[in-house]
Amino acid sequence: MNKRDINKLDLVFLAGGRGSRISKFTKAKPKPLIQFKDKHFLSYLVNHYSKYPFEKIFILAGYKGMQIYHKFNKKISNGIEIECLIEKQTLGTGGALAQLRFKLSNDLIVMNADSFIDCNLERFFLQKNKYNSIFLTKNENYLSNNTLANLKINKKSFIDFDGNLMNAGIYFLKKNTIKKIPKKNISLENTILYNLIRKKKIKGKIIKSEFIDIGTYKNLKSAKNNFHRQFEKPAVFLDRDGVINYDYGYVNNIKNFDLKPYVVKGLKYLNKINYNIFIVTNQSGIARGFFTEKNYLLFYKSIKKLLFIKNCYINDMQYCPFLKDAPIKKYNKKSKLRKPDNLMILNLINKWRVIKKNSFMIGDQHSDKIAAKKSKLFFEYSNNNFYDQVKNLITNFSK
Repeated sequence: MNKRDINKLDLVFLAGGRGSRISKFTKAKPKPLIQFKDKHFLSYLVNHYSKYPFEKIFILAGYKGMQIYHKFNKKISNGIEIECLIEKQTLGTGGALAQLRFKLSNDLIVMNADSFIDCNLERFFLQKNKYNSIFLTKNENYLSNNTLANLKINKKSFIDFDGNLMNAGIYFLKKNTIKKIPKKNISLENTILYNLIRKKKIKGKIIKSEFIDIGTYKNLKSAKNNFHRQFEKPAVFLDRDGVINYDYGYVNNIKNFDLKPYVVKGLKYLNKINYNIFIVTNQSGIARGFFTEKNYLLFYKSIKKLLFIKNCYINDMQYCPFLKDAPIKKYNKKSKLRKPDNLMILNLINKWRVIKKNSFMIGDQHSDKIAAKKSKLFFEYSNNNFYDQVKNLITNFSK
């Protein structure tokens, strides 16, 4: 595999269930849109997993699916386009996936939109994956989804029955498996995966993180108290050109994207200490006609892949394509997104649960400093050693 090549994967959220066991909360809204503090459950999942270099995100909705459609369809999360599909008739978790048969060109990571477990998906991007896989977690008296609630892994990593592990609601599925699913009411868990286990054709991977499910009143009550807390983190807001990479003027191609020294080391450090990393970047090259918005997003995906191969990642990104008196009419306007205004920063703070007191911004322009000041963020100009700079800043915050 070329050092800059990774496997192309799409991410799918199964969001079609009626939530009948918690009907008090799902009469007016679908289960994935139950709020935890000020954010929907599904928003936390989309935010969290968009750090990976997925090609596209699909949300398969059913019950009250238009609410999910209006919130997510055609939105961009960390450079990844989201597409929502609403089943016209009840299809079950398997039949819902069959809607993708003619849209797929990549293998999939599939997740239930009513549960969460923090798992590392790195190997599916970096290794050739011949078999379908299920993520498993220890079953501690969890009675739901009985078909996949008592599993084990044999010496060859294939899944078998009669064990103490359970389905964690996350699957790696080959595109050929999806294309064989009939478009009818069929269960992914109870039929498709069950048959693959019985035939010894699906592997398992154990996750030791806490499993959170909102499908019962008891679990929902527990999640309401605790779920949001794990996403409360400080953040570093970074300008791009001149901070992460050398600024050659309207950089828009991976071939002339040269990382500055110690940037990778600094990003790894921030990932390790649980800081969210956000890019906020003016991209007037779009408004000037130097490159298209589509080209910019493809380029950003290339940046994500490059950093991912180097074992670090960006959590989210905001960009401003607008410019007053721009030659491209669509982008010819004054926008509060554009620094020195701070709408890009405010959008990220609103989207994520940012602990502001330990957050800061690094930029190379006076406009970056003004945007940070408007957002009440500590600001520092970029220097030649990004790693030392962020480490010193965080050390000073902890005093």
